[in-house]
Amino acid sequence: MIDSRLATHPGHLLMIGLPGCELDASTLDLIRQEGIHNFILFRRNVRDRKQLTDLCTALRESCLEQGLPRPLIAIDQEGGQVARLPPPFSIFPEPRQVAAGADCRPLLHQYATICATELVEVGINMNLAPVLDVCPTGQGLFMERRCLGDDPQLVAELGVIVINGLQGCGVAACAKHFPGLGAAMLDPHLELPVVDLSEERIVSNEMEPFRLAFAKKVASVMTSHALYANLDPELPGTLSGKVVHDLLRQRCAYDGLIVTDDMEMGAIGNFMEFPEAVVKAFQAGADLVLICQDHTKIRRALPALRDALRSGLIENARCQDSLRRQAEILRWAAI
Repeated sequence: MIDSRLATHPGHLLMIGLPGCELDASTLDLIRQEGIHNFILFRRNVRDRKQLTDLCTALRESCLEQGLPRPLIAIDQEGGQVARLPPPFSIFPEPRQVAAGADCRPLLHQYATICATELVEVGINMNLAPVLDVCPTGQGLFMERRCLGDDPQLVAELGVIVINGLQGCGVAACAKHFPGLGAAMLDPHLELPVVDLSEERIVSNEMEPFRLAFAKKVASVMTSHALYANLDPELPGTLSGKVVHDLLRQRCAYDGLIVTDDMEMGAIGNFMEFPEAVVKAFQAGADLVLICQDHTKIRRALPALRDALRSGLIENARCQDSLRRQAEILRWAAI
């Protein structure tokens, strides 16, 4: 049977952002009224260590008071251009820069363990890293600096070092962006990229790092918003059952947590109406839909999710699986 609260509180299926450095009235209302209990933090949420610790504590205590599960509190702390924590938190170089060095393996392990230790100290239990996209060098592709290289075997090996370091220190890792965003020319934050690689190339090359990450028990995986023309010419990866269910769940036999990239990105927002896209992502196979900023959009999406649950458009068994995976990922979390 589906959790009795799920039909009335589909917020269990969302991970949301907060507007500022304190637990605000809008977020508190979403916890109390909608059962939301998974959160993502950004630079706008961080002033200093004590404030950040207090914020994470307030989120956990508010969920506990409502009888909700222990929250996932996530952040993007990849290093380089994608790092949300300012000094005195440790500042890490671009992943591509580290991976290019002869001593990259110990440095990546050091990054992962220091990063995880600092996150646990303030109450964050999930890092949306590492990036496992395979990206060529010198072609001006927007993901180049965030990737670990252009050799899928090397990216796989280095990615597992990061995963093991994070999860060994109590922080759930997230492999992204399945099935691979490295070949995209356009930035999905702004518009919908089209990846025109053959299915054979995607499976044999772009997906190789993800397969090793799955074998090494990475806690979660994030889907890509690109449109993969030779996998599904109609829908972006995050919204495509052919990509998420058929390729990731079935072909890769992955039973861990699947989280979408931010649904507010232009790649999705310019493609489909927001509530419809949120429902579509769950139909495709996501376990958590990520909405990073706009609480108005969150409140628009919730009735659509509620209707989809009540009508059976989103199956009860699927939701039970998602709740189970959310609970299981917490075994990696020290907090």
